[in-house]
Amino acid sequence: MQETERIEFKRMVTDDIAKEVIAFANAEGGAIYIGVADDGTPVGLADFDAEYTRLTNIIRDAILPDVTVFVHYTKMDGDWIRVDVNEGSSKPYYLKKHGLKPSGVYVRQGASAAPASSEKIRQMIKDSDGDTFEALRSLEQDLTFTAAEETFARYHVEFDPSKTIALGLENPRDHQYTNLALLLSDQCKHTVKIAVFADLDNTEFRDQKEFGGSLFRQLDDTYQYLRLCNRTASRIEGLERVDTPDYPEEALREALLNALVHRDYSFSGSIIINVNDARIEFISLGGLMPGLSLEDIRSGISQPRNRNLAEVFHRLRLIESYGTGIRRIFHLYKGCPVAPEIHVTPNAFRLVLPNQNRNPSELSHSSASAPQAGHNPQQLMILKAIQENGSITEPQVMELLHVKKTRAYTVLREMVRSGLLVATGRGVTKKYMIRG
Repeated sequence: MQETERIEFKRMVTDDIAKEVIAFANAEGGAIYIGVADDGTPVGLADFDAEYTRLTNIIRDAILPDVTVFVHYTKMDGDWIRVDVNEGSSKPYYLKKHGLKPSGVYVRQGASAAPASSEKIRQMIKDSDGDTFEALRSLEQDLTFTAAEETFARYHVEFDPSKTIALGLENPRDHQYTNLALLLSDQCKHTVKIAVFADLDNTEFRDQKEFGGSLFRQLDDTYQYLRLCNRTASRIEGLERVDTPDYPEEALREALLNALVHRDYSFSGSIIINVNDARIEFISLGGLMPGLSLEDIRSGISQPRNRNLAEVFHRLRLIESYGTGIRRIFHLYKGCPVAPEIHVTPNAFRLVLPNQNRNPSELSHSSASAPQAGHNPQQLMILKAIQENGSITEPQVMELLHVKKTRAYTVLREMVRSGLLVATGRGVTKKYMIRG
């Protein structure tokens, strides 16, 4: 006999035997002959019972997840042991004292055990745990949850260590932290980047910020900064002063929560928030989930990408229920000359909130190449004509849309009812303007 990818010789039991067991369990299995010299000659074990006990203790105590069900021991004539290791079903197996790192995870390479690369470890985790990022075991296991504990306490929800599996923070097989735990931990690698621009084309920086740490910390820090960017305009109506913020605060909150909860964290990039005097845009990685359309999103239909993360935020009542946030944002802008916009690519989701105190012509700047969510093409044509000419009449709408009088009247009436337009005058002097 000789050592191969499936056979390993060991003269005696040593702590390194765990590496060989791990390497076989992470591959297609193999056999370890203990009490056999490197040339394949059985030499036996001087104290068989003691060595056998030590061997079983090492395999039981030094390896995670539990691999013992895949290991079978046979006493051979001449007091040596054949250890058959089958391929495991909960890869990667690793040294408990080192964790899910190359120093702890081994694979078979030729006739020896070798550390697995980080890429190989990630692939084994994905193959074993499934394709949902938040449920995969985290490569980083030294996690703390100071921000999470503070947030749970603030919302009067107990951060109970005994419920970490139910929350999806631990893998039930080996009690290792999942990627969801990493996202909520103080060691979270993902960040939110905010850029404030002095011009509407987003070319001249006014300020830049980056917020990291737990997603709870990012939520708090980012929201407070966006509130600083949210100026208030005042006007006098009769004897009263009316203050209107540039952006409804609830819309800012919902847009930020949507970006944090629904982004694709398998990408390493940051959430990007661009701010200028006319709009704020939230850009998160990950397009629409398969089977969903933009119309579904606007209608309140939702399929969460990160179900466990969404459930944690729902438990804290930071979100009410799936799919309501986007619908609430559009409702908050009801009556504004320009509605929020949604733009989607295969790998990105962009939500644009217009400054409700700005001139409509500036608000439409970002819409030149894409339809505005909530407005049909006929409404957009009418709004554009009014922005250019100040007002429009029913005959002008008939000519603009190439429709009959009844259809022109119906479209204008709906725009008045929805708060987009206001009508002045009567009969032939009647005209329509954007509601100020």
